[in-house]
Amino acid sequence: MRILLINPNTTPSVTDLVAGHVRSVAGAGITLVPATGRFGARYIASRAAAAIAGHAALDALAEHVAGCDAVYLACFGDPGLAALREVSPVPVVGMADAACRAAASGGRRFAIVTGGALWEPMLTEFVAAIGLAERFAGVRAVAPTGGEIAADPDAALGLLAAACRACAEADGAEAVILGGAALAGLAARIQPAVPVPVLCSVEAGTHAVLVAAGAARPERGAPGLASTGLAPALARLLAET
Repeated sequence: MRILLINPNTTPSVTDLVAGHVRSVAGAGITLVPATGRFGARYIASRAAAAIAGHAALDALAEHVAGCDAVYLACFGDPGLAALREVSPVPVVGMADAACRAAASGGRRFAIVTGGALWEPMLTEFVAAIGLAERFAGVRAVAPTGGEIAADPDAALGLLAAACRACAEADGAEAVILGGAALAGLAARIQPAVPVPVLCSVEAGTHAVLVAAGAARPERGAPGLASTGLAPALARLLAET
C-alpha cells in the first residue's frame, strides 16, 4: 500500500513530524511518500495562506501521485480538498474532514482546539460546509500558531489542555479534536487532564486513508483544462481530467 502524504505548508520539519506519526499509527505494510509544498506559507494560519496552499497541494498531487493508492492531505483545514478529489486518480482523505467525522460518530457533539486565532472562523465554516454544524460545539484557538507549538510543544501543553477542558465543561462537547499537523502526538499527552475523549487529527486521518486506499478508484469528472504558467506536471494532470 502506497500513500502520498501532502503537507501544503512549506516547512519540511512538519512533514517529517506528521510522516513519523503516520508510520507509527499505520504500522508495517505501507510505503509513505511525503511531499512538502513547494511554495506558500511556512505554516498556514490565514485565509490567504490556505488559498495558496490549495494550489500547492494540487501541485504536489500532480508531481507525486503516480503509483500511489491514496492521498492524505495532512493539513488541518484541508486546503484544496474538493479540488484534489476532482482531479485525483486515487481516493483523497483530508485531515480535518476525517477527524470531524470520527469525532461526530455515534451522534456525539464535538469541538476543535487548535493553534492560531484566525482558524476559529475558518474551521467553523469548514464544519458547516461538510454538514456537521448541528453536532458542533465550536472552536477554541490558543494564541500560539501551529508552527510555534511545533517549535516548543511542551510550552503549549497547559494551554491546549485548558482549552480542551473548556470545550467539555463550558461548551458541552462530548469529544474534542486536537487539530493540526504540528500537534501530532499531543492528544495522548493531554488526555489525562480532559474529561472527554481527545482525538488526534493526524491519527484520525491516518485511519481514514488506510480505509480509502482499499476503496475503488474514483471516476474523474472534470473536463480537460487548458492553462498557462502552471508547473508542467500540474498542467498535464489538469489537461487530462
